[in-house]
Amino acid sequence: MRKQFAIIGMGRFGSAIAKTLSQLGFEVLAIDQNEDTIQEVSTYVTHAVQADSTDEEAMRALGIRNFDVVVVAIGEDIQASILTTLILKELGIATTVVKAVNDLHGKVLKKIGADKVVYPERDMGQRVAHHLISSNIIDYIELSADYSIVEMKASKQMIGKSLRQLDVRAKYDCNVIAIKQNEKMIIPPSAEEALKQEDILVIVGKNSSLQTLEVTFAE
Repeated sequence: MRKQFAIIGMGRFGSAIAKTLSQLGFEVLAIDQNEDTIQEVSTYVTHAVQADSTDEEAMRALGIRNFDVVVVAIGEDIQASILTTLILKELGIATTVVKAVNDLHGKVLKKIGADKVVYPERDMGQRVAHHLISSNIIDYIELSADYSIVEMKASKQMIGKSLRQLDVRAKYDCNVIAIKQNEKMIIPPSAEEALKQEDILVIVGKNSSLQTLEVTFAE
């Protein structure tokens, strides 16, 4: 059985998740209080329902407990986000993924049982900031408060050099865990692997070390 998803809150974040899951062939229930919004998303999701997610009986009537994952993508209404998450956990939802607008909101969500808390605005802001440092930065994923993974396109200074010559581990206290070459992924990469123009390095390390690396090879 494929997973079934319910997405509560059809703003930009929620609708993007709903559309992507639907395109991948998953069953998606979209829930929002706004009738016009529901009309819009009904064209690409399995089911679209206008409902108040802070109404426990309404959630129960929708059969929300039948869904494997429920995403709470409610925007600025922090109270509605928290109350909805509480109701979902009381109804026994296996996995809840909840959008937080700030750190305090996120802490509250974790305390009341949210299985995963995401910060889309903050995370996107980080990605944009790292891309501004260097156009070679393709993606930036925060693993914890101290460690992250960066996908970096090989810079002009790197091309033709091997990982041994670059000596990223010793000089920058980071580890190149993979190299993407077109559709090919090299895991782990050889120390003698000479970097080509279109190569993408997947690097893990402390945030401070990665920042030094990014600035050093910025283009």
